[in-house]
Amino acid sequence: MRLMAPVDALGWTASGVLLLTLGRQVWVQWRERRTEGVSSWLFIGQMTASLGFTVYSALIGNAVFVLTNAALLLTAIAGQLIYRRNVRREARE
Repeated sequence: MRLMAPVDALGWTASGVLLLTLGRQVWVQWRERRTEGVSSWLFIGQMTASLGFTVYSALIGNAVFVLTNAALLLTAIAGQLIYRRNVRREARE
C-alpha cells in the first residue's frame, strides 16, 4: 500500500472542506424550510458547472476532481429539490 502524496492530500482535504461547507448549507435550507436568500438559478448553475467539471476531470484522469465534482453535482440536485419543496410549502402557507 503506497502513501498518499502531499499534493493529493491537499486536493482531498480541500475537496472535503468544500463538500462539508455546501452540505451544511443544503442541510440548513432543508431544516429551516425557507427559500429566503436562495435562488433556483444557483442550483441550476451549480449542476451545469459540476456536470461539465466532472466530465472534464474524467477526461484528464483526475480522481480528486471527478469525485469532488460528482459529489457537488449531487449536492446541487439535492439543493434544487429542497428549494422546490420549500417554494411549494411557502405557497401553501
